[in-house]
Amino acid sequence: MKPTLVIMAAGMGSRYGGLKQMDPLGPHGETLLEYSIHDAIQAGFGKVVFVIRSDFETEFKEQVGSKFADRIEVQYAFQALENLPEGFSVPEGRTKPWGTGQAVLACKDLVNEPFCVQNADDFYGAAAYRTIAEGFQQLADGESCMVGYLLKNTLSPHGSVSRGVCATANGYLTEVVERTHIETTQTGSVRFIENGVAVDMTGDELVSMNFWGFAPAMLNTLEEKFIAFLKEKGGELKSEWYIPNIVTDMMDGGETRVKMLSCDSQWFGVTYPEDRPTVVAALKAMHDAGEYPAKLWD
Repeated sequence: MKPTLVIMAAGMGSRYGGLKQMDPLGPHGETLLEYSIHDAIQAGFGKVVFVIRSDFETEFKEQVGSKFADRIEVQYAFQALENLPEGFSVPEGRTKPWGTGQAVLACKDLVNEPFCVQNADDFYGAAAYRTIAEGFQQLADGESCMVGYLLKNTLSPHGSVSRGVCATANGYLTEVVERTHIETTQTGSVRFIENGVAVDMTGDELVSMNFWGFAPAMLNTLEEKFIAFLKEKGGELKSEWYIPNIVTDMMDGGETRVKMLSCDSQWFGVTYPEDRPTVVAALKAMHDAGEYPAKLWD
């Protein structure tokens, strides 16, 4: 059974205005999202589900989905603030949806196979898709997986970043600790700042870049977890339900084990405007080295 790629793109119309994440970065105008689809197809994925908002459905389908319709099965799920289980309502004054957990849950009626979840505007590298496709074949019942990245391969020279630093034991994830203000110093060392104190890091720590792999049964579990979340925090105007927190709670409760997969891919993202030339140069170098064809799509 071919796995499905779930791309969380509901924020694309809001974070940068319109669909500016469709910035052409490859040597022939390719976007980061196009590399994700290309790499997933090469790794054997059979379907992509875009999680979007209905207010830019037409624009997204014309600018994005239409590029891939003849290459891979494409479906759409919709994340909306008001998409809540029966008996729940949106508290007055709340304007934002409920986070990445709700985004993935929106796919419940579309996904019946192992699925990978990723962000829409990140470059994960071809090795990541091959790694997680192989990982699906080795999962035991009740297990999930995640591809982790070396911290040093995810940093920006133009400012600090936040990363979920992963702890592991016997090849399984045990904890994800969110570290903010991680930076590279002038001497090339890596550190994070916490409560005004600098803490050194090696750069070889594994971090989560939201590249998860789940069995289809996870979608039923998410439905149950969402109800529990809403009972506890549904009345809060800014509460959000994130995949890393959901998975951590499931691990703590013995409901899943997360196999930690790793690859040496370089992660790319335009965290700062100054990152753009670096990403453009890196993509061109990969094309020049033959890692990608001269034109991504022929």
